[in-house]
This record gives sequence, structure tokens and C-alpha cells, in this order.
Amino acid sequence: MVFIQGGTFTMGCLKKRDENCTKYAKPSHSVTVADFYLSRTEVTQIQWRIIMGNDPPKLKFKNCDNCPVEGVNFYEVHDFIKQLNGLTGKKYRLPTEAEWEYAARGGSKSKGYGYAGSHDLEEIAWYSGNSGGRTQPVAQKKKNELGLYDMSGNVLEWCRDYWQYGYTSAEQKNPTGPKKGDYRVLRGGSWAYGLKACAVAFRSSYLPTSCAFDLGFRLAL
Repeated sequence: MVFIQGGTFTMGCLKKRDENCTKYAKPSHSVTVADFYLSRTEVTQIQWRIIMGNDPPKLKFKNCDNCPVEGVNFYEVHDFIKQLNGLTGKKYRLPTEAEWEYAARGGSKSKGYGYAGSHDLEEIAWYSGNSGGRTQPVAQKKKNELGLYDMSGNVLEWCRDYWQYGYTSAEQKNPTGPKKGDYRVLRGGSWAYGLKACAVAFRSSYLPTSCAFDLGFRLAL
């Protein structure tokens, strides 16, 4: 886990920095987040297996211990977290969407990159242009300013927030999203996506019962 010092940042699409933004990442607004921890990499297949005892039923790219686990829906992820917390006595969780974007942008050490750690996606991400049509082992590409790997690309990552169609322009402190909804937020792009979806401001969503071969998660604390 990497300690992320809290701070204030501009969340959402930045006109001079984030290209090809969608309306769902607007308007940009000021957000303050408290200190937290975030896992250095996405949760891997071997980590899942150690905690749960077996692979998730819909895992596609098997026999790659250091590849991110995928094919897991929101509820399966929470089963994993519950089991992990029971074994460790800690309070692991999914990151909020604001925490995720703050960390992806580099937190208090941000250099203003459009992707998580670079303006050059090839340096820091497995995406549709270089992935070979599948997940790849974590931490093979360049890390971002905070020492986090694969915040852009490899697999999409579940966040804890319910999805909302765009933002409010009001300043926010430790936001956790809407109190209810049908969809949950996804962040980060994946091996199956192009440049646009791997940008730090890009956001999408899935039903919590959904899973995909390019969808995983990382832990917060």
C-alpha cells in the first residue's frame, strides 16, 4: 500500500490538459480529499486466490499469477474485501472516485499529465495499441508520481461510488458520490481501450452485477 497525502485538486476535464473529454467528466471542480492508502498495483490473480481459495468463476486470462484479476463483479469484489478484512483485522475498501482520480493525477506530486504518470500512454499503460488483446502482469510499465502502477490501462477499476451523469461545479470535501443509484463507477481504461478511455479524467460505469474480461480493482485503506 502507498500512503497518499491528502490535498485539494481540480477534478474532471481540464481544458488545457485533458484531451477528448466526455460530458460525464464535466464541469471541473475543486475537491479536497483526506489522507488515505492505495494499493501500488491492481489486485492480482495470486492475491485473489490466496484470500478466496480459488479463481473467480469468470476469470478469462488464467495461469498468470501477476496479472490483475478480472471477470469480477462489484459484489464479488466486496466478498473478497470482507474476507481480507476478516483475516487481517484491517478495513480495506474500494477507493472513492475522487480518491482514485486524485491518486491517478499524482496527488500532491502531480506534474499535470493527461495519463497516470505521463503524457505518453505507451510509457505507462497496457492499452489496445500494445496489450496483445489481453491483460498483462502488473508493474511492468512506468509508475506515476506517487509510485502507483497501471492506473491507466490494463484493467478498468471498480470505485465505491454510485454513478452520476456529470458533476456539480460546487467545491467538495471527501465526496462519496450519490447515496443511491443503479450503476457503479469504473475508472482507468483497460487493455481493450484506446487513448481516450485511459485518460485520468475519463469515467464510465457498469451495473454492479456486471463483469468483464478487462475489469478488476485495487484496494484503498
